[in-house]
Amino acid sequence: MTQEKFPARLHILIARKSQKALIIRRGPSKQTCIIGWDRKSNSFRVSQWLKGRIYERRSDISPDGKYWIYFAMNGQWGRGVGSWTTIARVPWLKAIAFFPKGDCWFGGGLFVNNNSYWLNDGPYGHDFELVFDKNNYHFFDTKAVKRNTNYRPPNYYGGECLNVYYNRLQRDGWKLIESSEKAYLNSETIFQKELSKQWMLQKICHEQVGSPPGKGCYWDEHIVYNQTGKLLVYPDWEWAEWLDKSIYYAENGCLYQVKLKSSNQLSEPRLLHDFNNYTFECKQAPY
Repeated sequence: MTQEKFPARLHILIARKSQKALIIRRGPSKQTCIIGWDRKSNSFRVSQWLKGRIYERRSDISPDGKYWIYFAMNGQWGRGVGSWTTIARVPWLKAIAFFPKGDCWFGGGLFVNNNSYWLNDGPYGHDFELVFDKNNYHFFDTKAVKRNTNYRPPNYYGGECLNVYYNRLQRDGWKLIESSEKAYLNSETIFQKELSKQWMLQKICHEQVGSPPGKGCYWDEHIVYNQTGKLLVYPDWEWAEWLDKSIYYAENGCLYQVKLKSSNQLSEPRLLHDFNNYTFECKQAPY
């Protein structure tokens, strides 16, 4: 029986105070590609690939777009660390700070500002340097940006992706509307962002065991609506954001831009790039 092939999965980190962004492209399931996006020129640059998983909802980019933090897993528990948190220079994977983990609880983090970051290391703030033997696990840090041990995100959402993701959304202007349990191990959390006096964008975040084919246990869909009552539902938008007076969204491995044409109409989508036909290549970071 042939295994069904799914489009590339995309998640994008937007630098809040620059024109830089990072695209985390997953596909096949055990390969991840990082792509730099210059939003000013709409140009895309493939940086590095990982034979493993990057947890995009536990990742973040600094406001100036110079650094990013990510949590990754290659599952090599017997031969190596298996999972880790990294600080790297945008748009690369190579670590300038490395925090070995060894399991998939917590991990990743948020940038507090251009010069400091918070590690998602659990409700008690365990210190990675104390938990892991530096000689065996090669722990190292960087002076380029510093760990902020005093910062704690406003809300706590458990030990997996949501603790970083939901705090990142709210930091970036998304308002938490409601959270509800639809069934056992199936919940929805709805965030909303005002686009104009007429238009709103909703992000419906699913936390679901037994999710639809091609989606993980955490997946998003989107709704665009206005005050006239017009409702546009986009179940295949896996990522969407309001930038530069446009909605940018990822669907079926492609990145699109759409504008608010009038008080009750959107423009035709503009395809910015198709990320589907990418294949693994070994590349070195320039540092």
